Amino acid sequence: MPNSTCAPLSTYVVAIGSNRRGRHGAPQAQVAAAIRAIGDVVATAPIFTTAPVGPSIRRFANSAVLLETSEDPPELLARLKAIERDFGRRLGQRWGARVIDLDIILWSGGAWGDAGLTIPHIDFRERRFVLDPLARIAPDWRDPITGLTVRQLVHRLRAVDQRASRP
Repeated sequence: MPNSTCAPLSTYVVAIGSNRRGRHGAPQAQVAAAIRAIGDVVATAPIFTTAPVGPSIRRFANSAVLLETSEDPPELLARLKAIERDFGRRLGQRWGARVIDLDIILWSGGAWGDAGLTIPHIDFRERRFVLDPLARIAPDWRDPITGLTVRQLVHRLRAVDQRASRP
């Protein structure tokens, strides 16, 4: 059980997304229910509605939370995967429709890597649907790989988006 020992607490950023109805209702309700299920939350970003990435045609509800727990990264990952299963998440097509998606993005311990988990999340720097909510709750958190703050990563990505949209 999280925080049940005297182990030191770690802070994590977890990104949350849904674009399919589930037993908790529409995607925004799924995200809100997942936040409650995670527990140990110390900050919650607003829920953003975002365009899908990949083959899915449904828009996503996305948010992010900061949580504190004594769990190490693999323990937290196992708990998040159990929550996904409880919500009805099934393995399927990459970037397909999903009832809930919970990803560890950052950890106060810096970088982590093993066969089942990489922190920071490998793609978070290129994902507005992760960075925009994250900037609302942890704009000054530094990416342990690049040294850039979340705020700086958002500005960089917006600049790239603006250049790409020019004729």
